[in-house]
Amino acid sequence: MTKIAFLGLGNMGGPMARNLIKAGHQVTGYDPVPAAIETAAKAGARKAGSIAEAVSGAEAVVTMLPAGAQVREAYAAIVAATPKGTLLIDSSTIDVASARAVEKLAADKGHDMVDAPVSGGVGGAEAATLTFMVGGSARAFERAKPLLEKMGKTIVHAGAPGNGQAAKICNNMILGVAMIGTCEAFALAEKLGLPAQTLFDISSKSSGQSWSMTSYCPVPGPVPTSPANRDYKPGFTAAMMLKDLKLAQEAAQAAGAATPLGASAAQLYGLFCNAGQAGADFSGIIRMLRS
Repeated sequence: MTKIAFLGLGNMGGPMARNLIKAGHQVTGYDPVPAAIETAAKAGARKAGSIAEAVSGAEAVVTMLPAGAQVREAYAAIVAATPKGTLLIDSSTIDVASARAVEKLAADKGHDMVDAPVSGGVGGAEAATLTFMVGGSARAFERAKPLLEKMGKTIVHAGAPGNGQAAKICNNMILGVAMIGTCEAFALAEKLGLPAQTLFDISSKSSGQSWSMTSYCPVPGPVPTSPANRDYKPGFTAAMMLKDLKLAQEAAQAAGAATPLGASAAQLYGLFCNAGQAGADFSGIIRMLRS
């Protein structure tokens, strides 16, 4: 049993913390939203009223926070309140620069830290089938891996600190662009009188195949588990996709990389969110493209 502090108990962090509890670990949870702490407590977590209280006595700290600013602020408090050698795992999706700055802060204080953003959405968090893209030293990765395996199915060491975040934003840029292309194809098929199921049957087994098509089809019917069959109730919101696309664009600018399709995807998801659809599943952008 490992004593774990878990900070950030929202839609993703809450299920991840529960899976650590199910695996037999002692989890102390903290979140600025009291209801999130209460939900975690019902699953067996110990409640904390502050970051310092949560991490007191912890052997490992896991964070799932909204953005780089919150991660920087949280880890300034975490490294000050934990003894040398504590394992730190940040599963937030943030900018690469913040991830590397926080990991340097942790290393300077004698901690092992990894950036370990996830792919798989709320469903993956609940089922413990997430993919973790992990940046950090080989030693930190080996220490973190047993805990990550209790929350996910695929654990990949992406290399140096910050590389987990780099992998995440590159992956989600691919996803955003692919989803828009898939939605455009289904919207065009409708206009041309080609049934959605027919297009799916053909494209899912030929060169148009992608995860957006076969696992997350944006129209009702072909993939019964996709959000399209529940009025685009989110597994992964449009707002979260927009956040990741913006992070990718910031990274592209900093690195001098050309990403014209990524930039277009960010603009389209910006329009979709501004139209009041930020809380809808990102595959729901097909509704905007139809109109």
